[in-house]
Amino acid sequence: MDLEKLLHSLTLEEKIGQLVMIPPFFFIKNSDTEIAGPLSELGITEQEVFQTGSVLGIGNAEEMIQVQTMYLEKSRHKIPLIFMADIIHGYETIFPVPLALAASFDDKVVYDAARISATEASTAGIHVTFAPMLDLVRDPRWGRVVESFGEDPYLSTRFAKLQVEGYQNGDISKSGHIASCLKHFVGYGLSEAGRDYNTVDISRINLYENYLKAFKGGIDAGAKMVMTAFNVFESIPATTNQYLLKDVLRNDLGFDGVIISDYASLKEVIAHGVAEDGYDAAVQGIDAGLHIEMATAQ
Repeated sequence: MDLEKLLHSLTLEEKIGQLVMIPPFFFIKNSDTEIAGPLSELGITEQEVFQTGSVLGIGNAEEMIQVQTMYLEKSRHKIPLIFMADIIHGYETIFPVPLALAASFDDKVVYDAARISATEASTAGIHVTFAPMLDLVRDPRWGRVVESFGEDPYLSTRFAKLQVEGYQNGDISKSGHIASCLKHFVGYGLSEAGRDYNTVDISRINLYENYLKAFKGGIDAGAKMVMTAFNVFESIPATTNQYLLKDVLRNDLGFDGVIISDYASLKEVIAHGVAEDGYDAAVQGIDAGLHIEMATAQ
């Protein structure tokens, strides 16, 4: 397929659509996939639904086939959807949560859990997992501690590499292999008072000495995607923070893959007071290097 020719054949609306991820129930009204967020405000048309580029979560292989078939029948450009999901500690087979895996200090266990999860998820039609979560956490009050490898940069870096290698295992175009998305870039686990979505205050020295090391490990292992964090860095939301996404992630860490926002985080830059409206937020996100926006209203 001539990708350059295909790209030039897309309308502006279709190109924008490729940057958008939506939940599966826009295609399957009775889907029981659990989704959270401000979806009541997502008033998009059927035409816009069939121009989107990716889907957040899917119940099983049958639903995936149903959605993909429906999409390709109605889509003008016939670019298949990318299916992504949070595969944190197993898909069909359930493994210990990441914090428990970290407590094992066992390289083989960590790698094998990711490898098996990838095989099972790929069979169900999943292309990308939003894992590993590489937030360094040192406050047990934070509700997402169990998704991390804990407090130590060395251990987090070591296991980041192993999980990326386990999920991707070389060629992600092959069955049984899925792309790994590192999250959340960066500092999300440092939320003040352990309150989720709260503000973060971190120096650049601390950032480089502690919080970036695991991301560097995952990137060196070949991770294909990175997800932005909900928090601010130096008063600018990570999702639109050009210093973080360009200077740090691209230039210093050498990441050349896809950058995706977290759920509705692009809209939340309005609440942070750095964007006037959804249009302004979208422009800032694109200017910062964002490739895919996950389910933001507007």
